[in-house]
Amino acid sequence: MNIVSPKGFKAVGIHCGLKHKKYDLALLVSDVPANAAGVFTTNAIQAAPLVITKELIQSTGKMQAIIINSGNANACTGTAGMQDALTMQLKTAEKIGISPDLVGVASTGVIGEKLNMEPIVAGIASFEPTNTLESSIQFSQAILTTDTVTKNTSYRVEIDGKEVVVAGTAKGSGMIEPNMATMLGFITTDANIEATHLQEALKTVTDVTFNAITVDGDTSTNDMVIVMANGMAQNEQLTPSHPEWEIFLNALHAVSQDLAKMIAKDGEGATKLIEVEVNGAISDSEARKIAKTVVGSPLVKTAVFGCDANWGRVIAAVGYSGATVNPSDIHIQIGPTTVVQGGEPANFSEEELLVYLKQPEVKIIVDLNIGEGNGLAWGCDLTYDYVQINATYRS
Repeated sequence: MNIVSPKGFKAVGIHCGLKHKKYDLALLVSDVPANAAGVFTTNAIQAAPLVITKELIQSTGKMQAIIINSGNANACTGTAGMQDALTMQLKTAEKIGISPDLVGVASTGVIGEKLNMEPIVAGIASFEPTNTLESSIQFSQAILTTDTVTKNTSYRVEIDGKEVVVAGTAKGSGMIEPNMATMLGFITTDANIEATHLQEALKTVTDVTFNAITVDGDTSTNDMVIVMANGMAQNEQLTPSHPEWEIFLNALHAVSQDLAKMIAKDGEGATKLIEVEVNGAISDSEARKIAKTVVGSPLVKTAVFGCDANWGRVIAAVGYSGATVNPSDIHIQIGPTTVVQGGEPANFSEEELLVYLKQPEVKIIVDLNIGEGNGLAWGCDLTYDYVQINATYRS
């Protein structure tokens, strides 16, 4: 994928020694203050960095930089943890030469361990962000924890005759059950858009992208998706009444969906991406509810891992989703193969379906035939390696 950076953004990722990994401290900075929007974890226990960043966005709608560390979540660390997050904010502001209230903070990693601030402060002092591809890659590597790959995407569109870029990078592999999940997402754009409308756009796309993925049903304490728009594309200010509003919204949706699917595909120990499409529900929200229930079912996930065409697990998850269904109207496909018709078994070739289930991406389609609602959700299979990774996470 050819990654393009929006105008006026720089990044850097370095190894400061928090964990035994190459990169663990990252900085994203705009040349000018950017309008900002964010969505955050619904967990009642929220890490100090998230509290600071959420308050910043809600109070000012502005952000020029965000500092991120991996390997330590700085969550459940009390007054000391809050002071450490504020120190990261202050030292970053001093390094860049901006006000601290323009600096967001994010952390990801082990919960309940205090930060070692000495290498972090030294790392911030050594930051030299650039707009090169190398520095962008280093940034995306520095935010990872148990991820096996970096997650980056970008789109170019034309608005008011100006090229506008929307780009994003994310981390997330386990404890993925939004709203939000154990994930960090950072989206940048050079579009000119006011913070209130940017927040509206982010909320709209989040509901059908980041909030439509699940790996293991856990919701963490640090998770956020941040969008920064610095206006350097010099288009006319975007609002929902702008004739090309949908172009921007579609680009933001595409970036968010790409990142969400990458996170689901990179679930801890995962070997397959699972996509569930639900059609014919009484509403879009009910369709998404069913899709997420199916893709989040441990029995469905293990069946996909084992290449077992056990559609009974799928229809059972549909039934306990809490959504409105009529059993005799349900139609289910696994890939191109119909396995349930009118709530009853369909004739199909187990051998042909086994070949399909061995593919790295598996799609399940459920048609309820009772309405016009549609929805998608993404997840991954549940493997032996998932248990191993999480049994030894702190080792």
